[in-house]
Amino acid sequence: MSYLFPNYQRKELELIEGSHCTLTDHTGKQYLDFTSGIGVMNLGYNDPELNQVLLDQASLLWHTPNLYENGLQEKTAEKLANNKEYVSFFCNSGAEANEAAIKLARKATGKSKIITFTNSFHGRTYGAMSATGQESIHVGFEPLVPEFVYVPFNEIDPLKAAIDQQTAAVMLELVQGEGGILPAEESWVQAVQALCDAFNVLLIVDEIQTGIGRTGTLYAYEQYQIEPDIFTLAKGLGNGIPVGAMLGKASLAEFFGPGTHGSTFGGNKLAMSVACKVVERINKPAFLHEVQARAQQLFSGLLKMTEKNQLVKTVRGKGLMIGIELADQQTLIYVLDQLEANGLLALKAGQTVLRLLPPLTITEKEMSHGLNIIEKVLNELVSQDSFFEKGEGVK
Repeated sequence: MSYLFPNYQRKELELIEGSHCTLTDHTGKQYLDFTSGIGVMNLGYNDPELNQVLLDQASLLWHTPNLYENGLQEKTAEKLANNKEYVSFFCNSGAEANEAAIKLARKATGKSKIITFTNSFHGRTYGAMSATGQESIHVGFEPLVPEFVYVPFNEIDPLKAAIDQQTAAVMLELVQGEGGILPAEESWVQAVQALCDAFNVLLIVDEIQTGIGRTGTLYAYEQYQIEPDIFTLAKGLGNGIPVGAMLGKASLAEFFGPGTHGSTFGGNKLAMSVACKVVERINKPAFLHEVQARAQQLFSGLLKMTEKNQLVKTVRGKGLMIGIELADQQTLIYVLDQLEANGLLALKAGQTVLRLLPPLTITEKEMSHGLNIIEKVLNELVSQDSFFEKGEGVK
């Protein structure tokens, strides 16, 4: 028997070693990683500089409670503010960061209604799950936290109908990750910002998956010419060390005074030492330019190989966060299995989308190798008439 709850559908392989963008399983087989541990390992595996930063801090202190000053938190928060007036609260995960955002929004406004979007994903703790606009995530856990309202993504009229003077915040992802790699339209996001301003409603941007360079800028919101009142981070922030952050405009600081919110492990010295170095490394023009170049290589390569492929409906995304929408769920499962067999690890998003999240440090040569594997698998699948005859895919 297993001594673990069966809440994860695990593959029958164990990854035991990693270097740069390559992972090795328990049998010694190697894989090119296009998952980044679900958007976590932005700087790849076994990075010498990050290893040394962690070792150096481990030899001093792993943890001190938030009863004392923490210079590493201050230093990291300054880097995250990125020359703007944002203050940080540190925690351990994206769900915790979103919980903090929800609490701050309600505390600062004195209102409780929060509008989010269908197909969104904000986490699995009760507040974050209640903010998530997916019924499948809610099943079996009702009643949810009250006064969350869901409206269609990328549509302004339903939001206009839902927002009112009792609304505390509007909360959104700029690319819906778990929902299917659905980018927000720039004009829509700016209209959302204007609507929030008109009703004195806070705008919360969930950058758990899009932040820390994933979309080609430090934060995805920079590409939309907006400044959210609150935004949240995790995943890539610690490159595998559990850490999350909620950032709010400095004007909101007074609403999170002593005793309003906290976390025993949030902002511990091990996490902060790594997070500080991660942000320092990624938030450089040359690094982000290279991310944009690799993103263009990936996107254009995928468009070229799939433009006449009957299994592919569309390719979409932003930066190194790309989704390939396939014909149906069975096709996606088959493609994922075949990619793994050919030495490439990828992810699903929604029911039919192949999700690609390679490390931001992937080289041009590695990207070409990954594209070749994807093309091989898709072409072989199209050529297998029996695949369609058996009803496993759609014609």
